[in-house]
Amino acid sequence: QVQLVESGGGSVKAGGSLRLSCVASEYTDCMGWFRQAPGKEREAVAVFGSEVNTRYADSVKGRFAISKDNAKKTLTLQANSLKPEDTAMYYCAAADWYTCFSASWSNADSYKSWGQGTQVTVSS
Repeated sequence: QVQLVESGGGSVKAGGSLRLSCVASEYTDCMGWFRQAPGKEREAVAVFGSEVNTRYADSVKGRFAISKDNAKKTLTLQANSLKPEDTAMYYCAAADWYTCFSASWSNADSYKSWGQGTQVTVSS
């Protein structure tokens, strides 16, 4: 099972930016970011299948950007124009390669490996 370690969370004011990183223990084709706020279900934020296959939740489109450095086995989420509703624990996840290309890309149950999470708090 792939080991995933996230970093980069923190506390910012609305409108600010954060850059989250996830380092994997081995190369993985399909990786993504999920988040979970207190009392809410875990939801997909963005996934990276390839340079031409990235998917985003509607709530973050135009504000967040996901990227992947295969040589460094690192997944990055650049989160800009942050809003208080973005406050959550952010998790890195890895799945079989086809997941990022399928209709189940946003289903947390489709992902086999998870990091410990990094907290993002956005104040108004």
